[in-house]
Amino acid sequence: MNPIQLKHTSEILEQILTFQQPADVVLSHYLKNHKKLGQQDRHEIAETAFAALRHYQKIAAILRRPHVQARKAALAALVLGRGYNISQLADLLEEDEKEFLANVKARKTEFSGSLNTIAELPEWLIARLQTHWEDEQIQTFGRSVAQTAPLDVRVNTLKGKRDKVLAQLQSEFPQAIATPYAPHGIRFPNKPALNKHELFLDGTLEVQDEGSQILAQLVGAKRGEIVVDFCAGAGGKTLVIGAQMANKGRIYAFDISEKRLANLKPRMARSGLSNITPERIQSEHDPRIAKLHGKADRVLVDAPCSGLGTLRRNPDLKYRQSPETIDNLLKTQHNILQAASALVREGGRLVYATCSILPEENEMQVFEFLENNPDFELLDCGEILAAQKVDLNTGKFLQMDTAQHNTDGFFAAVLQKKA
Repeated sequence: MNPIQLKHTSEILEQILTFQQPADVVLSHYLKNHKKLGQQDRHEIAETAFAALRHYQKIAAILRRPHVQARKAALAALVLGRGYNISQLADLLEEDEKEFLANVKARKTEFSGSLNTIAELPEWLIARLQTHWEDEQIQTFGRSVAQTAPLDVRVNTLKGKRDKVLAQLQSEFPQAIATPYAPHGIRFPNKPALNKHELFLDGTLEVQDEGSQILAQLVGAKRGEIVVDFCAGAGGKTLVIGAQMANKGRIYAFDISEKRLANLKPRMARSGLSNITPERIQSEHDPRIAKLHGKADRVLVDAPCSGLGTLRRNPDLKYRQSPETIDNLLKTQHNILQAASALVREGGRLVYATCSILPEENEMQVFEFLENNPDFELLDCGEILAAQKVDLNTGKFLQMDTAQHNTDGFFAAVLQKKA
């Protein structure tokens, strides 16, 4: 890292470490306003800023207010998260900074004695997890989400077959491999930039975590059906469902965010799909939803959640969530699941999913729903995936675990309305 990169990283961390806005939003806005920074500069700045987030518990144990001492936070991130030796940074350091980094190195043993610094999780989250997990599980989870995520993409089956596309990509990117579970996924461990690649621009490839791809497989949509993606967002799963349906039938992509739905439209154009109707709704009780009551063959509820399964990509989330925000989300999830269930026809399928690892947001929500809605029954996710020749069985529920599966943490339950 050079002095210019360190200066910019410090300025970004002053903003990021207040946790007022998502880190990727702060970073993107900053880099847009500093157009003269080269590609390597941007890479170094981003990697170091995110290393500071991944090792924030240790940094906060040393610096009382890390965002006020952002330069020192950046230096600590280089040593703790990016493997730099103090000697490699000597040209950048003032005398007091050399002492500070020596103290960081000296305290590494101390960090191994505290669960929050071992797992790199805040105290509130550890307390929440301890009601369900042993400390060893919490450590394993924390360490797994402190790693960087690979880049996963999905091959659009309307435009190509995975084997052929993978062979083509391996000539450019020898590290590219097939994802172990998702039948149309390809993984790039070294995360190349693909947004200008011809296969991305022509809609053959879509960026999507393998866990998210598997979740869409559980919907199991067929040609000619009516499908609702109740919380569609930018439409990653909507696009998978459209390909499953071979562009036949109708998908309603609902969301409360105009901006997220606007991001779906160019993706639809690239994908070649014409069977998707994006529609902004005010809430889960929007009267525009009523026209589909009892008519949908499949309804996917990818519910608003804490996002704690995505900490590899969004390490700041654990500091922007709190027990209060989780409790509010639980009410929202309950209300959305109940409203979405009204759209399912007899014999139809309702898929409830989150990218959280908290049982409160996951199986506990499902059990409460089933208790209040005896006209629905739980199907076995393992059996549904086996029928599609997907070699993944996590039991009745889909529970993708970062440590075990090398995906984001995902949960899903498949419910069927009794005929």
